[in-house]
Amino acid sequence: MRRESEVAVMAGKTVRADRASATREAILVTAERLYAEHGVHAVSNRHISDAAGQGNNTAVGYHFGTKTDLVRAIVRKHFEPMERLRGELLAAIVGSREVRDWVACIVRPCTEHLAELGSPTWYGRFIAQVTTDPALREIMVEESMTSDVLIRVVEGLNRCLPALPPEVRAERGDMSTQLLIHLTAARERALAEGTPTPRASWRDAADGLIDAITAMWLAPVTPAH
Repeated sequence: MRRESEVAVMAGKTVRADRASATREAILVTAERLYAEHGVHAVSNRHISDAAGQGNNTAVGYHFGTKTDLVRAIVRKHFEPMERLRGELLAAIVGSREVRDWVACIVRPCTEHLAELGSPTWYGRFIAQVTTDPALREIMVEESMTSDVLIRVVEGLNRCLPALPPEVRAERGDMSTQLLIHLTAARERALAEGTPTPRASWRDAADGLIDAITAMWLAPVTPAH
């Protein structure tokens, strides 16, 4: 009888854990979509709970804490598979002196991840929304700094770049980031809405981005006046 009681208790714990995991996933997916479509600060935790089918309006806070914590959880959910893709690309180009190879290591993990997710996706637009807020953008910086793979990619890129004034290097780094984020978001939005896109596939879109970002890094610098 005692053994049966222990089994029943364990089974109950498993069911509760599975239910909690399913609730967390529903909240993550719903929050990502709503943040992508409306902006992070325009969406309340109550709105997310309702849209995720949670009768308890405190479900978001219970499972994730603050809005910042929820944003970080969404970022981490996608960061892990992109990190795996980036690691595979890095292994194939170690020692390369081609700027394009290193730029591809930055671009393709994002585009290939979105391609693997199928359509519609919201992560591209979610990131575009997050980066408009300085406090939330810091989450992206912090998560990136924990990635040994990404740090090695950036170091590899820096070794291949021509000599550039510090302000130009910083400016082009920011331009490259903005190009990747906003063109990715624009393509994702077009796919979700069924409108035409310049490129037929995410792989082709990545080629275009890599071409443009590589050209940006290698472009001549206008002499100071």
